[in-house]
Amino acid sequence: MKKTLSFFRVLLLLLLTGLQVTAQQNTSTDKRLAKYVVLISIDGLRPDFYLDPSWPVPNLQSLKNNGVYANGVRGVFPTVTYPSHTTIITGAMPAKHGIYYNTIFSDSGSTNVWYREEQMITTETLWDAVRKSGMTSACLSWPVSVGAPVDYNVPEAWINNAASINPHVTPGLFEEIQQNATGKLTYADMNLNNLAIDENLSRMAAYLIKRYKPNFTTVHIVCVDHAEHETGRNSEAVAKALASADHAVGNILQAIEAAGIKDSTAVIVTGDHGFADIHTSFSPNVLLAQYGIITKPGTKDGWKAMFHSSGASAFLHLKNSTDAKTLNKIRAILDSLPQNIKKLFRVVNREELDKIGADPRVALAIAPIEGVAISGSSNGELLRPARGGTHGFFPDFAHIQTGFIASGAGINNNIVINQMGLEDIAPVISKLLALSFQAPDGVLLPGIIKSPSMRGFRPPAVNGNINASQAPQEK
Repeated sequence: MKKTLSFFRVLLLLLLTGLQVTAQQNTSTDKRLAKYVVLISIDGLRPDFYLDPSWPVPNLQSLKNNGVYANGVRGVFPTVTYPSHTTIITGAMPAKHGIYYNTIFSDSGSTNVWYREEQMITTETLWDAVRKSGMTSACLSWPVSVGAPVDYNVPEAWINNAASINPHVTPGLFEEIQQNATGKLTYADMNLNNLAIDENLSRMAAYLIKRYKPNFTTVHIVCVDHAEHETGRNSEAVAKALASADHAVGNILQAIEAAGIKDSTAVIVTGDHGFADIHTSFSPNVLLAQYGIITKPGTKDGWKAMFHSSGASAFLHLKNSTDAKTLNKIRAILDSLPQNIKKLFRVVNREELDKIGADPRVALAIAPIEGVAISGSSNGELLRPARGGTHGFFPDFAHIQTGFIASGAGINNNIVINQMGLEDIAPVISKLLALSFQAPDGVLLPGIIKSPSMRGFRPPAVNGNINASQAPQEK
């Protein structure tokens, strides 16, 4: 008899526990303003692409006219793809999330090894929070996503290998996608030199949305950036790539409608950085080589200090972080340059690097003026001609800003955000999906999220602030 009573007590306890978990999940679901969020990044997206009606972006224009958009989004430093996308997915600046550049700086100096694995990120991601909440996610070529806690993961890790052009895809998923969405894919189909990559990524996203309806989908559209690098800000190639990117957005929007989830889906389109035309390349490591600070680049012992270039910026790494003598020597070298060279850049000191949330390991950085790129070379001329476009600049001028558009479930209408930061995007997604997630540096800007208390109220344009601890925050 006692054993029977004990059994029923255990059974009752399990039943009550199950009911409690179900109630908690239902409560979380009830708080969601959107059942699904699709986050699309167009690499190299500039605000003028949707603010200027002459650009061929009917789908972006439709989203803009039926939602919220920003006049500009301030990026991270450096304004390059991998740290920027990690800030979008974490709400943290590089100093906290740990992805400081596109490529890793090692004890042998600069490398061509890219940050690929999600485990390199040192703060919580939205993917982590979505999985923790019991919801599902999909990822299409998002940077630093290899091994991410994503249900349907096609990470940005394409290789020219006949056996597999992306060995890190969720097992079985790539074959399924090729069979049902894209057809057989080769490396050439997923290469930046081919606009087909954007079409293929959008078809992958469209298939996953229609087949599995993931609660959170991240998509990285890439060819606009490539065109701007090759030809600068304004060219026929940029217009073609932009039209292709907009068509990719259209494929995803059609899939959302076909899946029957349009009314419960929020769509966010953003980017990682803007672009500036360039005419000159500056190589600060040439100076370090001339003064014997770099003797054998690419070796562990052949340098005392080295600039790690990142597009249009350079970050000074000391071999010995306490080597004040070498640091002072480099400061003196930079200060002794002729005025016609000194006017091409400014030195960003540690205090300012801390404020912008840049790599905490570096002693200083070089931020060139618009039009000047940075080379990591330690030989050749100090100044060389350059052409095309680049990014990586310190995020303090308009051309390097990216954009933001949000539309759909839970999103306000006819609201303009004057300025915001990349780190302010994650709080929007967290709010929409009712996630248990705190962005270390981002703030939820008033007016983006639809609120019953705001009906009939037209707030003024609002601004994001990197030091947003005292900024108004929607609860």
